[in-house]
Amino acid sequence: MLTRFFAIGLLAGLAAACAAKPINKPIDVGPVGAGPGSTAAARKYLEGHWSLESFEVFPPGKPPLQLKGTGLLTYDEFSNLKIEIRTDAKTADLLDQAGIINQGGTISSSGRTAVDMQNHTLTYVIEGQPAGFVTTGPLATNRPRHWVVEGNVLTLTTRDTDGKALSVARWKKQS
Repeated sequence: MLTRFFAIGLLAGLAAACAAKPINKPIDVGPVGAGPGSTAAARKYLEGHWSLESFEVFPPGKPPLQLKGTGLLTYDEFSNLKIEIRTDAKTADLLDQAGIINQGGTISSSGRTAVDMQNHTLTYVIEGQPAGFVTTGPLATNRPRHWVVEGNVLTLTTRDTDGKALSVARWKKQS
C-alpha cells in the first residue's frame, strides 16, 4: 500500500514538472515580408487595371492561336484577380476547338489568388468554386499562372504538367 501511495505521488510530481509554461523568449519567424522582392511588394505592384497586349494559346497537337480581341485584368488589394477577354466570333470558334471554354467569345475567370514569390506563380484559391470558373483546358483555374514582370508589362503563362506553355498573355498596366 505504501508502495502504491509512493508511485501515485511520484507520477503526480512528474506530471506537474511537465506542465506547459508560457514562452518567455521571442520566436524567430524570419523577415516580415516587406520591401522589394516581398510578397507584399508583389501584391502592391499587381494592384490595378491591366489591358491585354497579346494572347497566345498552344493547344496540344494543333497550331498556336493568336487571340484577336481585348481584355482587362483587375487585381485588388485583397488579392482578388479578375480576367475578362473578349474575342471575335472566328477566334471564339478556334478557342472552342482548342478546348477553351468561352461564352460567345468571352473568357473570364475571377477569384482570390495566392502569390508565390519563389516559384513566380499566381494560383487561384478555389473554395466553393462559383459558376463561370474555367475548370478544364489550358486556362483551367487549377493551373498556376507563372508570371514575369518587365517594366509595366506582366506576362502570365499557364503550363502543362511537363512545363510546356499552354497559354501566354501579356498585360500592360493602366493604373
